[in-house]
Amino acid sequence: MAPRFVSPMIRQRPKPATNEPTPTAPTTSAPAANAPTPVVEAPTEESEESALIASGTFRQARDYSLVLLSQGIVHTFIHTEEGPFEIRVVPEHKEKALYQIQQYIRENPPKKDNPPMPLTISAQPIWVLLVPVACTLADFGNFVASLHNKGLSDAYKVLHGEWWRTITALTLHADTHHLAANLVSGYIVLNLLAYRIPLARMAPFLAIASALANFCVALTVQSDFRALGFSTFVFAVIGALAVIEFRLMPKETHGMLRRFAPLCGAISIAVFLGLGEHADILGHAYGFIAGMLCGLIPKKKMLRWGTPTAPKDIVWIIAYFAIFIMGWKLALA
Repeated sequence: MAPRFVSPMIRQRPKPATNEPTPTAPTTSAPAANAPTPVVEAPTEESEESALIASGTFRQARDYSLVLLSQGIVHTFIHTEEGPFEIRVVPEHKEKALYQIQQYIRENPPKKDNPPMPLTISAQPIWVLLVPVACTLADFGNFVASLHNKGLSDAYKVLHGEWWRTITALTLHADTHHLAANLVSGYIVLNLLAYRIPLARMAPFLAIASALANFCVALTVQSDFRALGFSTFVFAVIGALAVIEFRLMPKETHGMLRRFAPLCGAISIAVFLGLGEHADILGHAYGFIAGMLCGLIPKKKMLRWGTPTAPKDIVWIIAYFAIFIMGWKLALA
């Protein structure tokens, strides 16, 4: 949604008479190259204590906030209940703040066609992938006796009470090639998911979904089946990402079938990556389906307007690690 500015039709305070020329704002460089064209809209009501200057996504509002900070204009940067981020100033600074933002837009005109965001490297997937790396290296180094046998997902043992194997199996791998493949693919899809939402708010749900997928595999096969690997989690991320992009596709985008492009693309990738001689095809399929359900968890406005990482997200990170700690504690008891 394009940022909105206070309409000129709203009653303005009269300017004091002065013969001084209007100051020219210094040239500012564009912090974001793909902000949409602003649209002038009138808010429903204007607060007596603060005036609405601009609203939009987190990145748009952040750029406007930097412009105001560079000019020493005090303002508030808030996230509304409806979704967008807003910038407000006291009425005395309203005209000056509005002028600075308008000058910034003139000097950095947004493109009519919003190009895809350039690929960036995020550090968020590192702490998610730390679990399979640490557990696999501990298994390869024999730091814990019988770690491999106690942790892999055995269908017969899972159905006879050892449900924690559905969790611990996610952290083990057959060899270094197996580990490397899951780490590379896992980092790519987690990096894409981090564009939409902090991984801390999705990782615990994806871990639980992956464990449920392993349980469904055991329930389907019943016996004589063993599996391990982080790939189930990777396919859950692909499923969640597909549903998130599907939810964000505009309904009027070149017909209804265009909205299903993210789902069709994700399914194609899942089929391409999920097949192989020693691949756990059922685990990949169930993981993808479970991940699709996780894609329905975040609120749409949170995904559309962007959500920065907050200190409270540490609670979700602790929950993610706690899931695997609990599984291994039961396995080694």
